[in-house]
Amino acid sequence: MRGVDALAAALRRCADRFYTVPGYPITELAARLEAAIAINEKVALEYALGDSLAGRRAAVVVKHVGLNACADPLVNATTQGLRSGVVVVAGDDVGAVASQNAQDSRYYGEVAQVPVLEPDRETIYPAVEAGFEASEAFSRVALLRVTPPLLDAAVPEGACVRRDGAGTLADPGLTFRGRVTAADRGFARMFAWSRSSPLNRMTVGTVGTGPAPGESRAVTVYPPPADPAILARTCEYGRPFVREHRWCEAPAVEEEPERMEGRGYHRTFCRGCPFAGALAILAERGMQAVCDMGCSVFAMNPPYRVGIATYGLGSSIAVAATSTGVALTGDYALLHSGINALVDVYEKQLPLLCIVLKNNRMGMTGGHPIPDLLRYLAWADPIVCGAADEETLRRVLVPHAMPRTVVIEGRCPEDGRHETVAY
Repeated sequence: MRGVDALAAALRRCADRFYTVPGYPITELAARLEAAIAINEKVALEYALGDSLAGRRAAVVVKHVGLNACADPLVNATTQGLRSGVVVVAGDDVGAVASQNAQDSRYYGEVAQVPVLEPDRETIYPAVEAGFEASEAFSRVALLRVTPPLLDAAVPEGACVRRDGAGTLADPGLTFRGRVTAADRGFARMFAWSRSSPLNRMTVGTVGTGPAPGESRAVTVYPPPADPAILARTCEYGRPFVREHRWCEAPAVEEEPERMEGRGYHRTFCRGCPFAGALAILAERGMQAVCDMGCSVFAMNPPYRVGIATYGLGSSIAVAATSTGVALTGDYALLHSGINALVDVYEKQLPLLCIVLKNNRMGMTGGHPIPDLLRYLAWADPIVCGAADEETLRRVLVPHAMPRTVVIEGRCPEDGRHETVAY
């Protein structure tokens, strides 16, 4: 069979949901999987992260330039964590046959501190399962790089055994600095994983990756799978990623992850925040939300604790649409990049309550003014209410079987400052 058929069979065995934005060289693979087409690659990855929160494995199939659009949730997932495995299959058009550039997707392994696998003909099946297992073991996305020579190659029949694991979300008691430290600890463990992987076949001579020739084979290409001297003789399809990164070492993480309790305080909304009433209703009803970055991220902290995860600015809508069904976002986050996801959610008619805290400003970055969101949201037929309208809030802040957008208007207090609350 062809490599594309083997890869599709392995992904069908190992994952529950599939998302894509088609493009050479992965269009055929996405079609084999009947992957849901998202409005852009960022939204596709956010849907997959929502599936992960809900306990489903998910794969995202994109071409190399599409991976650029995934960068924000890809990197943020490393510090946020996940539950079930998420694998991004990146098809690299190394020859720029049908693309505007010939970038190498493996470099995102370094940027996001994620495991990167590049299978050859003999390891397609086990590499797919290994990617999901690594995603769950290290609570971050795993990257599987494929190229046209592998997708078009004749490969032997194979099989893989699915072994679902369980990742973890970041401890809600950690500060963001503490989350970074905890993620670095996971990154350090990845080095031993790569070195000990049975997918790699290190003997003598040149080391080959992917479709490139070599007497030895490297499949877990990041972190480096062998001693620097061995990897100096690596033959690669595309840029010399493995050779460039062969000297990478596991970070030494000596400090304990910082906790809010140990720091002595947590941060929350400004004193007199107009949205406190809406947040109290969500907490009272035990509703769980995916939060955006911005002020809404404070809903993850005491006293509300209604937010369970955040994957970056503009990310809450698509993540929530496949998990909790409740997104908590700000008007700036929605304008920044969340509106793409909202369009897609409405097109697919996914069950989502999108709660927008509208204060007409960039609340986290100095209060800069922003365009009036409602001028660009009429198509969603939003319910608009004042932050002090408790009767309406109690009526509309309920889970919904179809997309519903509730815009809560409030004015931030003059000279407001996010409050620090001592433990």
